[in-house]
Amino acid sequence: MNDRLIYLPLGGAGEVGMNAYVFGYGPKGKERLILVDIGVTFPDMDSSPGVDLIFPDISWLEANRDRLEAVFITHAHEDHVGALGHLYTRLGQPPVYARAFTGHLARLKMEEQGQDPARVSIAEPMPEMVEAGPFRVGFLPISHSIPESAGMVIDTPAGRVMHTADFKIDVTPVVGEAFDPAAWEAAAAPGVQALLCDSTNVFVERPGRSEASLASNLESLVAGAGGMVVATTFASNVARLKTLAEAGVRAGRSVCLMGRAMRRMLEAALETGVLEDFPPTVSPEDAAGVPRENLMLVVTGSQGERRAASAQLARGKYQGIELKAGDTFLFSSKTIPGNERGVLRIINQLSEIGVDVIDDATDRYHVSGHANRPDLERMHDIVKPKMVIPMHGEHRMLREHMKLAKSRGYASAIAPNGTMLDLTGDAPQVAEHVETSRIYLDGTAQIGALDGVVRDRIRMALNGHALVTLIIDEDGDPLGEPWCELSGLRESGRSRADLAEVIEGDLAQFMGRAGKKVLGDDDKLEDGLRRIVRNTAFNEIGKKPEVTVVISRLG
Repeated sequence: MNDRLIYLPLGGAGEVGMNAYVFGYGPKGKERLILVDIGVTFPDMDSSPGVDLIFPDISWLEANRDRLEAVFITHAHEDHVGALGHLYTRLGQPPVYARAFTGHLARLKMEEQGQDPARVSIAEPMPEMVEAGPFRVGFLPISHSIPESAGMVIDTPAGRVMHTADFKIDVTPVVGEAFDPAAWEAAAAPGVQALLCDSTNVFVERPGRSEASLASNLESLVAGAGGMVVATTFASNVARLKTLAEAGVRAGRSVCLMGRAMRRMLEAALETGVLEDFPPTVSPEDAAGVPRENLMLVVTGSQGERRAASAQLARGKYQGIELKAGDTFLFSSKTIPGNERGVLRIINQLSEIGVDVIDDATDRYHVSGHANRPDLERMHDIVKPKMVIPMHGEHRMLREHMKLAKSRGYASAIAPNGTMLDLTGDAPQVAEHVETSRIYLDGTAQIGALDGVVRDRIRMALNGHALVTLIIDEDGDPLGEPWCELSGLRESGRSRADLAEVIEGDLAQFMGRAGKKVLGDDDKLEDGLRRIVRNTAFNEIGKKPEVTVVISRLG
């Protein structure tokens, strides 16, 4: 048989975030394709300064977009749906399918980027199936830390594929659907060629805990706290927002929600019927007049985001409310790897004020939305696939999950971003490798990670910048001496003289030695001036700045 079933991750395999998974079926190089999820990850100042968002590199998919049948979104977390509006045109504007809550938020993201929200269709959960070329795709409800999450059941001529997406095994999730093992067993009953499975918590040996297990601990904490109580969690965790708000109300406190993302999620949950009721809240304006011992804030910024409510409260007043010594600040969340520095900055700022900070180290006020190792084993046993393909996780997580699957008798392989697997046979085989990188949203522009823009920005941040300007007259002779303007560099160095003046002196000497051949060749002149600036700066301050040379020729 010449047709094959392929799987190609473009994001989310080898990292946590930026999920984008391609499935294909058909003759080699002519497979019809579907895309499951199209998410973002978030930048940091060390590796991507000034960048707003990071998208998966979809160059391969863009080049093959005439073969793309549809996009399916498993749930409404940013790392699964956040890039939809930004990259939609590059995908060729295919139909998009999602469940009601996810689709509501996906349509908003499309609108924000000037795309037609009607391209997002609302799909009902199984047994309804969506036809997409050679695929029939169903949404199978699963529990996670956001309402209406779904695994994907993907029927192909080569067999059934089940894609868990992000999941946990939770039979009492507070908001949203409980995990239903019978439904998953029924979906797996015809036989499963491959199970694509979340790997995030593969190293956690204990079984996962239910969202409902937090209520009593949170209520005790809020009831026993003095001063004002502030709690932060993921804005998308609607169940946690409800549990926190209920704890505040039971403690006799007025509850105020702060943060646009949080309000947006609650509005979507209420509008789509995912959430039927929510404790009464007060506006930030009214909250400012409530005695602090009677007030509880639930705020955004659990991952240390600089512009979120948590960070602004830690720096001073936010919407008229100010933290004081004796208040309590709770992180009802887990710090995502890579965000530790931002979270610690907020914790230390709060500590300086005298606020008592409770983080996730106690494990009493947060439960993960991802399956732990015993829960992954249970999912394997429920589905009983021919092969297990780890996805959603750092490389070490994928590798450990592969080892776990093999130890339990399942064929398995890891496929980091850009690795195409052939899933047609009895075991996965690497079919080919696709060049993948990242796309940066920089302001309003999308730039490739290899375009050099961010690289140059990092170099300037590390070493500073020097601008050298030189004017050449009509006869090819220098009109005056070169001058230098410095940014991000100290004013003086070892000689204690003004650094710009020292550099200009050395540039003048170079120009005095330069012959007609050099003066007439912009490339040679630019190289010489750049070398002088970098060498002089290194001798004076130990830095070799980035140098821009502007040569203006009159006439």
